[in-house]
Amino acid sequence: MLKTNRDKLVIQSVQGKIHSPIMGPSPYRISGDGRPMILHATGGITYNFQIGDCCMDLVGDHVEPGVSIRNEEVAENRALMVLSCVGNEAKVISGDAKGARGFVTGMHGGIEHVMIYFPQEDLEKMAINDNILIKAHGQGLAIEGHDDIVVMNLDPNLFEKIGIKENENGELEVPVVTEIPAHLMGSGIGSATSFSGDYDITTGDEKAVKEYGIDKLKFGDIVLLKDCDNTYGRQYLEGAVTIGVVVHSNCILAGHGPGVTGLLSCKTSKIKGIKTEDANIANYLGVK
Repeated sequence: MLKTNRDKLVIQSVQGKIHSPIMGPSPYRISGDGRPMILHATGGITYNFQIGDCCMDLVGDHVEPGVSIRNEEVAENRALMVLSCVGNEAKVISGDAKGARGFVTGMHGGIEHVMIYFPQEDLEKMAINDNILIKAHGQGLAIEGHDDIVVMNLDPNLFEKIGIKENENGELEVPVVTEIPAHLMGSGIGSATSFSGDYDITTGDEKAVKEYGIDKLKFGDIVLLKDCDNTYGRQYLEGAVTIGVVVHSNCILAGHGPGVTGLLSCKTSKIKGIKTEDANIANYLGVK
């Protein structure tokens, strides 16, 4: 097993409220081919789409699976976004679902939401503004002997369940459902850090969507982004590799698509993807 510094990491509470869906003065979203559409989008409690479900074949835009939380106070929400890690334990601390437990599935930039999985029976008891506490744990995680690989947004327990292995060449092999070329990455490029939020796989080219298996992507799928450097922001870099997890649904807007929160990144090709059909955090965290 790969050795990490997990014993030195801080575990600290962050907290947010279930955030209502919001809408601007115009209810329409304009698709990449110029059609005005009214669709469900970010926020709230999504009852019928969870991690492990297809994120492409649904009528919606930037839909977030499960529960979406944030804080209205900017500095508090920034801490929630940056310190929360995929796989972190979450607990409802107010409302009819008080005591229910789930885990973080991703962070969505722009709207600045943290998304959380809870079992269906708990979702039915929840309401807008219920408070949810997260045991933030994982930022600062490092792999011994691999200082050139930046680990981000990843709970140490989930890291150990993914099945990452070091091969005879000293490279890390990571199970992924598909590999995405850099020219298909869109909204979110240029962000100052990848330790918060996500960026989108664009889906305007139907041929490319099928060629790279994007049409089959699921919430929670782990993917490899080729020639994508996420070590200190998001940029193109030939040979760089980023591993991420799909956190929100496909989108109709030009330059958008299923969102990916980064988990590992290296400026060289030291990370290798191993095609694995069931490389999804739902399988690693016991969601049926």
